[in-house]
Amino acid sequence: MQLLGVDFSSAPSRRKPITAAHGELVGAVLRLQRVDALPTLADFEALLAAPGPWFGAFDFPFGLPRAFVDDLGLGATTEAVIGELRRRCPSRMSWRALVDAWGTGRPAGQRLVHRATDLALPGLRSTSPLQTRYVPVGFMYYEGLARLVAAGVHLPGLREGDAARVAVEGYPGLLAHELIGRRSYKNDPGADRLIARKDIVDALEQGRGGLGLRLKLGHALREALVDDAGGDRLDAVLCLMQAGWAVGQPAWGMPETVDAVEGWIVGSG
Repeated sequence: MQLLGVDFSSAPSRRKPITAAHGELVGAVLRLQRVDALPTLADFEALLAAPGPWFGAFDFPFGLPRAFVDDLGLGATTEAVIGELRRRCPSRMSWRALVDAWGTGRPAGQRLVHRATDLALPGLRSTSPLQTRYVPVGFMYYEGLARLVAAGVHLPGLREGDAARVAVEGYPGLLAHELIGRRSYKNDPGADRLIARKDIVDALEQGRGGLGLRLKLGHALREALVDDAGGDRLDAVLCLMQAGWAVGQPAWGMPETVDAVEGWIVGSG
């Protein structure tokens, strides 16, 4: 089975593409085959349409907070929510306006609420899917999930689809935190972050961490991961490792209870 790890951008370009890591699992060794740059959303759609079998971990939210969904009557399933949201909000800016309007009437500190799975990560808290500024995770949900659904991909616990093309929500920061703690490793060309990226790759190659997998890659790919100051290539590979772990777990590592509109993150169970 082909494995994928995807670091997503809601507005990809040649400067900041969607990054897709491809690999295969041989026993407890995950072989990194290549890392592709996808400069358009059409390229991402083509990736999703590729025939299976493939299994991928994607770094964007697959759901929204239950309080937000229920207050606005968006639906009872992942597919219903994104469909209704896109109907009400035909653009990303109208989606931002909907979030802002909902948050205006709420107490400070309760405007960008989180999902249960965002708060269930060991030692971390992921960004709210309602955040459309700074790190625009909300835009990533808006653009990414709609395309997974349109492509007919199977989303375990959330949406029945093509069983040969399966996607789960990854979170590279969770694995990075397990390997190097709270050290920063991206979005800066400084020497300390380069060393942190090198330490992450070393740890993956040595099979450290709780995944029980060892990364195998060639010299050129290793250098590409370490030298990418933005960290997108490394994040894609971290998602790939999470996909490699999940594909070998019962029910893909899903928690026992999954909220049908909030979704779940690999490793949060």
